[in-house]
Amino acid sequence: MVELAGIIILGILAQWVAWKFKIPAILPLILIGLFVGPIATLFTEDGSKLIEPIWNGTSGLFPGESLFYFVSLAISIILFEGGLTLRRNEILNVGPVIVKLITVAVVVTFIGAGIAAHLIFGLSWQISFLFAALIIVTGPTVITPILRNIPLKKDVSAILKWEGILIDPIGALVAVLVFEFISAGEGKEFTQTALIEFGKIVLFGFTFGFTFAHTLAFAIKRNIIPHYLLNVFTLATVLGVFVLSDAFAHESGLLAVVIMGLVMGNINLPNIKEILYFKESLSVLLISILFILLAANINMEDLLLVYNWNALILFAIVVFAVRPLGVFLSSIKSSLKTNEKIFISWVGPRGIVAAGIASLFGLKLASQGVAGAEYITPLVFMIVLGTVLLNATTARSFAKLVGVFLTHSSGILIVGASSVSRLIGSYLKQNNRHVVLVDNNRNNIRKAKNLGLEAMEVSVYSDELTNNIELNDVGYLMALTGNTEINQTAIEKFQNHFGEHGSFRLVSSDEMTDPENNPKEGLFSPTDDFIKLTETARKYPQIKEIKLNSQEHYSGLIEITKTDPDIIPLFVKDKQGELNIIPSHSQEVEIEQDYILVYLGKTLETEAKQEKTDLKETVEPKEKAKTE
Repeated sequence: MVELAGIIILGILAQWVAWKFKIPAILPLILIGLFVGPIATLFTEDGSKLIEPIWNGTSGLFPGESLFYFVSLAISIILFEGGLTLRRNEILNVGPVIVKLITVAVVVTFIGAGIAAHLIFGLSWQISFLFAALIIVTGPTVITPILRNIPLKKDVSAILKWEGILIDPIGALVAVLVFEFISAGEGKEFTQTALIEFGKIVLFGFTFGFTFAHTLAFAIKRNIIPHYLLNVFTLATVLGVFVLSDAFAHESGLLAVVIMGLVMGNINLPNIKEILYFKESLSVLLISILFILLAANINMEDLLLVYNWNALILFAIVVFAVRPLGVFLSSIKSSLKTNEKIFISWVGPRGIVAAGIASLFGLKLASQGVAGAEYITPLVFMIVLGTVLLNATTARSFAKLVGVFLTHSSGILIVGASSVSRLIGSYLKQNNRHVVLVDNNRNNIRKAKNLGLEAMEVSVYSDELTNNIELNDVGYLMALTGNTEINQTAIEKFQNHFGEHGSFRLVSSDEMTDPENNPKEGLFSPTDDFIKLTETARKYPQIKEIKLNSQEHYSGLIEITKTDPDIIPLFVKDKQGELNIIPSHSQEVEIEQDYILVYLGKTLETEAKQEKTDLKETVEPKEKAKTE
């Protein structure tokens, strides 16, 4: 009981430490597992582990093959969740570089790492290519914490993010297929019978995964399953598919749940996000338990297998030869610069799926007596720990070294995607600013995307925004919703993350009637709230500009906007075309000649007079010429 409770407590503590110090959770989890497992044998009195996963007659958590069964079921849930994240349209939309990274680079890693493992350690081709298949996977759980605080060009962040998301189920599928090919041929010398067995595994895996995915989707759409049972019913179905598929074709269960997740992730289900959130929470708990158990289950003799120069040579080949080759081949004729390709090559940490499946397959093949199977787990753990440590400690400094580190975060995050937010967002985009709109209203997000704006359907109360590495270049926050509480929450929660250069919100109706209560984070004007802004945008749906002559000229125009309800100041554009947000304390903005005031509403009188003067000057010479 103490051991089991200790694993859960240590696992969640490791997750907290990872969150606090912004490192991949897999790092403290595996280190804790190694400490309470093989390393503990070096300092305990009887040379035993502090946590013994397998019952040895006197201590241990799982008797017989129970650990093997627990790991299998846990991995099936994790792989199903990974499959749910893969969207067919995302593969089409992420660009040719990412598509090649999950195809061309996968082949390069599979062949290159397989040949290296065979030549360096003398492993059989089957075991070598299983190792290669397992280290294909990077994964968002290791990429995101490393890049979260590194301001990068949006394209670079997007490539690394989507590679991690999309390659998870693809790498798992390749590893499962290679493992099942080995299992099917074990003892049959890969004869025709072995190929038939492999065919059965693939057939039943795809059939059960595809069929039950559509069956469960049908039940969800027809409301056959009550809402309060939806998540646990899905969990039970996943476990049922895994066990049932295995019963018909041994070792086909993992393939079935991967396919089931892929299919369900691409069906338009009304509750898919709820299922995904539940699976994510469950996966965090399972991963916390799983990796402490798996690392603790490693013995000192297993670690000594890779405690040599051969392991270091293999690591160097995978990191400094295979990964860069895959990236450079995938980015031929792309818009990426050489320094960006080098950085993407450097950041390739292996993730949780690789370590988890490696342990599972290592246990299975070792129990079958397959030669060289004992190398699978320690070799993959060595690659996982090595790449995570390397990237977690050097990614930021390496980004500066190769020149991909953004020194100025000029992107703007707009909270709220209403009509006025879309109008302002479109203007910002036209002026070459990276702007992202967020809203939990699906219709607003759809309209924003139809205008070509980058928009995300997300609540400010979730942590999804701070986990999004594509927003690393955002340095300004503008809360433009009609709900004062949401605006204030956005400021309080995200100002340190996205408001490096300024966090602003619209004034509330109460603050608008009390100029003395003008908030320091007030936006645009102390006399215009969301209602007035929306009404002005409805009457005058076009953002206008007027050239400024001096600080006094600007101050005079601002005074006009305070008395005229149909004019609202927004930005000041400098001589270089840079837009500066106007706070409600608008007199604080410094103005030089030829700066431009950007505003919403009817045409300012001074602008109209200037237009008449320009027209008069244009007409008079023509009339004078006629007279002459």
